[in-house]
Amino acid sequence: MRRTAAAFAAAAVLLAGCGTLPATGTRSPAAAPTATSPGATSPGATPPQEGAGPAGGGPAQGLEAAYEQVIANVLPSIVQINTKVGLGSGIVFDHAGHIITNAHVVGEATEMSVAFATGGPDRKARLVRSFATGDLAVIKVDNPDGLRPATFADSSKVRVGQIVLAMGNPLGLSGSVTEGIVSAVGRTISEPQESGSPGATIANSIQTSAAINPGNSGGALVNLSGQVIGIPTLAATNPELGGGAAPGIGFAIPGNTAVDIANQIIKHGKVTNSRRAALGIRGGTVLGANGQPAGVGVARVEPGGGAAKAGIEAGDVIVSVNDKETPTIADLTETIATLQPGAQVKVGLIREDGSRATVMVTLGQLPGD
Repeated sequence: MRRTAAAFAAAAVLLAGCGTLPATGTRSPAAAPTATSPGATSPGATPPQEGAGPAGGGPAQGLEAAYEQVIANVLPSIVQINTKVGLGSGIVFDHAGHIITNAHVVGEATEMSVAFATGGPDRKARLVRSFATGDLAVIKVDNPDGLRPATFADSSKVRVGQIVLAMGNPLGLSGSVTEGIVSAVGRTISEPQESGSPGATIANSIQTSAAINPGNSGGALVNLSGQVIGIPTLAATNPELGGGAAPGIGFAIPGNTAVDIANQIIKHGKVTNSRRAALGIRGGTVLGANGQPAGVGVARVEPGGGAAKAGIEAGDVIVSVNDKETPTIADLTETIATLQPGAQVKVGLIREDGSRATVMVTLGQLPGD
């Protein structure tokens, strides 16, 4: 469960949407268990609505009042999730006791305890289901009395430049809040693959300048209307800083995605529709004669999948999709993640005999659970 603990272990994060930019990133849920400090809020102020002019007392006081009111309204819906190996954050989803978090926050745990930023005794909880492919999970507390579910916004309407607050439990500091803006939308990012978590590729993620630290993962990225727009999940790192955090670059899973997956898990006990495209192969990065990544070697073709129907075979090496080079499995996964099931794509191949070929593949759908 350790993601951006003191050492900030580095892993590649490739961004898409506004060009392809190599960077590095680490998840941020797993601060080691520490003593917690309840967050302080000022619940008495009344802010203007988001986008409205400042309240009487000047722009600074109006914005400050807005922050205070949003924190007072939303913080009771943010929880700290404690497992035997670490901690992270979560969001109360409904009155029945369901809580949304990241899959890498719960890791392999099936039982955990939940602490509330507003105080009171910890409550026991159990895992309902993890969806590791999308790095989302739902847990449920045994005692749902008095829970205050958060309100989710339509994350498809998030705008670059919106002021946002990130709420969670960084380093075990319960009920902490950081502020920033939405820096970009539509990013495609890859998370590190670690023990207890296979890693995930997340499409349409929200980039924010609000600080995302160890323990924030699974918490809430909130607009000034007090609505959740995303689930903070990943913090970028800079290899030039020895793998240390790259200030002001964090990523959140869109709220719409989190709500969709949570509703499926609660209703069906699993994810029945991933809504994500799949090529229909299993493989890994292969190296060229120069020792550099040269493509994705196909180890297995899923029967009846798009790749099988297009004639892709085990032993082939995939080198491009729609003329975009895919030298690594991460590149291929990120490219496919930006597409929709049913889309037709042009796949460049090197056959086992060394010849080159191009085939058209109709993408299938990534299985749920």
